[in-house]
Amino acid sequence: MPALGKHRRPKSNRLSRGLVVASTGGAALALPLTGAATASAAPSAAPAAVTVAAQAPAAAVKAAKAVTYTVTVGDTLSGIASDHSLSGGWKKLYADNKNAIGDNPSLIRPGLKLTVGAKAPTAEKATAERSTAARADRSAARTAVTPVAAKTYADNLDGWIKESLDIMAQRGIPGTYEGIHRNIMRESSGNPLAINNWDSNAAAGTPSKGLLQVIDPTFRAYHVPGTSMDPYDPVANITAACNYAADRYGSIDNVNGPY
Repeated sequence: MPALGKHRRPKSNRLSRGLVVASTGGAALALPLTGAATASAAPSAAPAAVTVAAQAPAAAVKAAKAVTYTVTVGDTLSGIASDHSLSGGWKKLYADNKNAIGDNPSLIRPGLKLTVGAKAPTAEKATAERSTAARADRSAARTAVTPVAAKTYADNLDGWIKESLDIMAQRGIPGTYEGIHRNIMRESSGNPLAINNWDSNAAAGTPSKGLLQVIDPTFRAYHVPGTSMDPYDPVANITAACNYAADRYGSIDNVNGPY
């Protein structure tokens, strides 16, 4: 799956080589991310609200400052949210601007104005949010001690896809089992050592490799930390390809042909 060139069904490499199933890890990528609505400041005449706001965490104060962003050519919701360090990611940004964007979060037109930020919480909401954040921190701490590697996966296509999905879930990379499996069967017929030695990418010295036929530059650019650096490794290949597809198409589920 090259970054620029089109992918084609590869020929199989008959070489036998060892496969390394990746452990945990992942890098966030790129799908549309979520923002929030316009902040509304509490009236200066309401001392109770002022007192609570003063006690609110710095992150909550920062989130209250909404900005209006004008979409330019090449923008994605994920990129916009990342550039603004937006809490909640592309999903929040899409939810707050769905009326303007429409039903497809991967399609945003240049000139579209998006609200990036969060509403200022009321006194009661600020207290509730601090409690929720504390519970989330405790939950995250418990989750952190149970990495994906602690689970057991079959060393076959089913196991590789399921391990990749767990890594993707940790990193916010979208995709479903069906979408990944469908594209793997089209690109490599499930052969993790598949390589395309005949198309334009191969002629340029960067043949497409692995289950989802990724060229080396794309694999390196969208590699998910914690997975193998070997493009033939099935889990590393799947997660990098899904990371790329999320950035370019919104999700691997949206890919139905050469990409």
